[in-house]
Amino acid sequence: MNIGRILLAAIAVLLLSSSIANARALKIATISPDGTFWMQEMRAGAKEIKKKTQGRVEFKFYPGGVMGGDDSVLRKIRIGQLQGGAVTAGSMTPIAPDIAIYELPYLFESLEQVDYVRARMDAELIKALEKKGFVSFGLAEGGFSYMMSDEALQSVADVRNKKVWLPSNHDVGEAVFSSADISPVPLPLSDVLTGLQTSLIDTIITSPIGAIALQWHTRINYVMDEPLAYFSALLVIDKKVFNKLKDEDREIVRSVMSDAFKRIDEQNRKDNVAAKQALMNQGIKFIQLSPSSAREWRQVGEMAKEKLEKQNQYSDKVYDDLMKYLDASRQALKN
Repeated sequence: MNIGRILLAAIAVLLLSSSIANARALKIATISPDGTFWMQEMRAGAKEIKKKTQGRVEFKFYPGGVMGGDDSVLRKIRIGQLQGGAVTAGSMTPIAPDIAIYELPYLFESLEQVDYVRARMDAELIKALEKKGFVSFGLAEGGFSYMMSDEALQSVADVRNKKVWLPSNHDVGEAVFSSADISPVPLPLSDVLTGLQTSLIDTIITSPIGAIALQWHTRINYVMDEPLAYFSALLVIDKKVFNKLKDEDREIVRSVMSDAFKRIDEQNRKDNVAAKQALMNQGIKFIQLSPSSAREWRQVGEMAKEKLEKQNQYSDKVYDDLMKYLDASRQALKN
């Protein structure tokens, strides 16, 4: 055999091996079902990233909870089975509590106030999350969450007689329910629908868009028409893995996915309005709280916030900044 051909073949193999070694496949899991706007945007972003990096960075998605709920996804990231996940901010509290500070009960009074605060704090929260070992590209609005059940609920006493779902390892939820002397049923997100179908639980707290996207609305008849908390979700990638990408590839991923999450954030607000109307159209009744019941729930919210503050769940700077911007938003929105 010609020596030159052997050398050329060897060089080709080395170049191919180098290309494979430099390529990075990021396995990303989420409970979000395939076909949702969320998944459409992430897949479109992944396609653009693959093209712009000439195939060096690829995303492989595992939607619909096939890798389990958020806790399971985060555990699999820690052991290297996954490189990232699209998860709720609340699921990150054991790792980085600050990222879920918007979920404090009765924090926001309106979506206008949400916009004012988020415009000033989102970047700070994402930066703090990166210090905890996770790269992210922005928060996507989940919206205001409501209590939904098979029965009409008003008072705290009404809810004590129900089997209420609590997301696993959700510090804010635990503070709220302990303040109300309610014993919840902890379950991962991926098990909620089965829990509703088998009557393991009969009451949930989620946003209209979440209830419909995850099919939970098929098992509830009433919604307590009282926004309890604001929640969001985000894509997180293990920082150690992300830092192994080439500098230019990291910039491409940040740019493309940041744009995608801006679009998801904007669309989710529109979809939540439509989802609330869709629930009403399906005969689900929205129950207005009496003034006394509303005051009772707000007292529970204040007690929960005090507990979390005493537990020092959030960094002093982030908590102080949040309170500062909330006060400023009230003044700005009055004018």
